Amino acid sequence: MEETMVTSAKVSKPRRTKRVQISSLLASAPMAIVAIGVFVVCVGYSVVLSFTKSRLFPNFNWVGLDQYERLWGTSRWIVSVENLFLYGVLFIALCLVSGFFMAVFLDQKVRFESGFRTLFLYPYAMSLVVTGLVWQWMMEPSLGLQNVVQRMGWESFEFAPLVDPQYAIYGVLIAAVWQSSGLVMALMLAGLRGIDGEIWKAARVDGIPTWKTYFFIVLPMMRPVMITSVVLLAVGVVRVYDLIVAQTGGGPGMSTEMPAKFVIDHITARGNVGLGMAAATMMLLPVLLVIGPWIYREYVRPTKH
Repeated sequence: MEETMVTSAKVSKPRRTKRVQISSLLASAPMAIVAIGVFVVCVGYSVVLSFTKSRLFPNFNWVGLDQYERLWGTSRWIVSVENLFLYGVLFIALCLVSGFFMAVFLDQKVRFESGFRTLFLYPYAMSLVVTGLVWQWMMEPSLGLQNVVQRMGWESFEFAPLVDPQYAIYGVLIAAVWQSSGLVMALMLAGLRGIDGEIWKAARVDGIPTWKTYFFIVLPMMRPVMITSVVLLAVGVVRVYDLIVAQTGGGPGMSTEMPAKFVIDHITARGNVGLGMAAATMMLLPVLLVIGPWIYREYVRPTKH
């Protein structure tokens, strides 16, 4: 009888395992269907339309690479890509530096830490449209900071980058860094709080200066946090649209044009779906170049080891 019970228990375990697997698959099926339908199918459909002569409405009149040739022959697209590269490099670098220093400041167990943390993170809770409108007002020569400081007696003070095509992109950059540094701060602070206290004690015993401990010991240990921050910021750079529309509208001239605005304008206002989809496909490439290695490192390579 005991042998029968043992045998039945052995048989029931695989059945329970199968039931658990089936139930988990059924539970995740809706999310998988939505992800495949919304992302994979829609992205594939956009890529297909980039090889067609679609105008106001999508059609399948194939033109090969004509849309891409036309795209890279358009001066507005070239300026958009140049602006995106300049904006992206400075944005990621400044967000990482400012976010790291804010995290280091909060990691010192300062008084009112929760208040400072809320203050630093609050801009990230604001929409990009609101951020753009606020900074547009602050950089307005007749209403913003320039007017206030000049009324206080410093008449030579100038702070109106949005009206100068040469510096308008830097005005957008200031607003973007102000809005996104809090996210990096939160990630960095979580990474700093995860560092073992014995490392700090050992560094003090060895007489290593604090700044060297941060830059040569702590930062290398926070490499996953750094990679995550860069990926999130890079994706935000590629799809920046709301901030540009709210703050400058792409002007003055084409000084703050971005690829995302180029895509939206050509799909909607200009009625050129084929060219807009070609631009959207080109925008997809840098995202894949950024996210692809990260996915490989985080999910594929660890399974091999």
